[in-house]
Amino acid sequence: MTIQNQLLLICSIGALAGLLVLATSRSCRADAAAEAEEIQMPINRSNFPPGFIFGAGTSAYAAEGNVNIDGKSPSIWDTFANNHPEKIHDGSNANVAIDFYHRYKEDIKLMKETGLDSFRFSISWPRLLPKGKISGGVNPLGVQFYNNLIDELIANGIKPFVTLFHWDLPQVLEDEYGGFLSSEIVKDFGDYADFCFKTFGDRVKQWVTMAEPNSISIGGYAIGVYAPGRCSSSLGSNCAAGDSATEPYIVSHNLLLSHATAVKLYKEKYQGHQKGEIGITIVTQWFIPKTESPADQETASRMLDFLFGWFAHPITYGEYPEVMTTLVGSRLPNFSKTESEMLKGSYDFLGINYYAPMYAEDSSSSTSNSDTISYSTDSRVTLSTHKDGNPIGTPTTLPWIFLYPKGIKDFMLYIKSKYNNPAIYITENGVADAKDVEQAQARKDDLRIKCYQEHLWYLLEAIKEGVHVKGYYAWSFLDNFEWDAGFTVGFGMVYVDHKDNLQRYPKDSFFWYKSFLAPPKSPANAFDEL
Repeated sequence: MTIQNQLLLICSIGALAGLLVLATSRSCRADAAAEAEEIQMPINRSNFPPGFIFGAGTSAYAAEGNVNIDGKSPSIWDTFANNHPEKIHDGSNANVAIDFYHRYKEDIKLMKETGLDSFRFSISWPRLLPKGKISGGVNPLGVQFYNNLIDELIANGIKPFVTLFHWDLPQVLEDEYGGFLSSEIVKDFGDYADFCFKTFGDRVKQWVTMAEPNSISIGGYAIGVYAPGRCSSSLGSNCAAGDSATEPYIVSHNLLLSHATAVKLYKEKYQGHQKGEIGITIVTQWFIPKTESPADQETASRMLDFLFGWFAHPITYGEYPEVMTTLVGSRLPNFSKTESEMLKGSYDFLGINYYAPMYAEDSSSSTSNSDTISYSTDSRVTLSTHKDGNPIGTPTTLPWIFLYPKGIKDFMLYIKSKYNNPAIYITENGVADAKDVEQAQARKDDLRIKCYQEHLWYLLEAIKEGVHVKGYYAWSFLDNFEWDAGFTVGFGMVYVDHKDNLQRYPKDSFFWYKSFLAPPKSPANAFDEL
């Protein structure tokens, strides 16, 4: 799940962006590595509060494949990956992906064997509504697929945790009015959401309106490495069109209004009798001041506002963070009073995707002299992964992921303080393996086990300090298509062998998670004993 932009060194955050420093040092001890030494005992699910949900996830485009069958129309990611293979690291696409569309039953058997409480997946908008709009007709085979998937999960004791939109916008809406660049999208998204609530809401009790909207705005419109691949020509990112100074903010504005519209519909028409909950998933990093200077301390906070607060602030308080209003100025759209009221409190929970931290250093003086105006420079921040030659955390296969498990606790406490301690699901957390190794080697994923263990430990510490975390979803259950990284890496606890008819092979982390989730020998819950 990476965004990469060599020109501006913009770095991805799981699916998102900060500054990419292609540092590959593996010999230096991380500044934060000693944090792991605080972990004094193994934990399992019994250490967490009763009712805490453990799961894993994937997304429609990354897993389903079968992009042109059973009535599905192309999404912007189908178009992007097929028309611009040079923007995917291995030139691949998700036309087949891992064929979850046909193999979901065998995958659900593996989920049941693992002991998952819940499975997080997304619905493909163009699979349900090939014309993008309700008025264009519903695809009955698409409805049948998701009904079958949901029913199969429930029959195996697994709760569906469903995202309405994980980046695969119907291409027809992009062609008609520019997709999320147009306010017309708000009604169409609302109609799509309404149909999903009506059709599947009798069985789906956790809804996410959209996954990583900040990834969409940055990757798709600031640096052009995600669909639809728009950015300013001055960035040299081979973008055919775009404006990195304005479009990320326009798109985010329409994403926010689409989210709020869907939430309003759900709460007014469905929540009362369906008894579910609804939220949004935002990806972020934890930003650590590069130095102890007051400027860098403020800079870390500013970067959190530009990345996380960009969406979290409006849906909590009905307005953008003050620092964004000041630094972006007239390029940042305004909410009407009605829109602000609709946005305010428009979630029952926040979904958080957390992978890694970065150092933040003030760059106000150098940015003010820059000829380039874009989202990437507006925050006046320089991000990095190393300080004094040492990495910020344990190095991994990907140059933007350095494991720093304590960051998840720090960020949870930050949300508790700044956003009124909302209910939270960790909707993604994990680490990637390289896929250019033999299957047997790829299945020995000790680093992923370490990642899960230590992040869960610090998450539990946050819970004990009063953070309202309700669940944890590993990314991902299966190795799947990883956006601009294609199939060069795999985040899954199940290996998918593209050389052997997409056969599934559980990794060591699969068996670790299975052991972690196994019912305790004693019925007593150990949460209060830690």
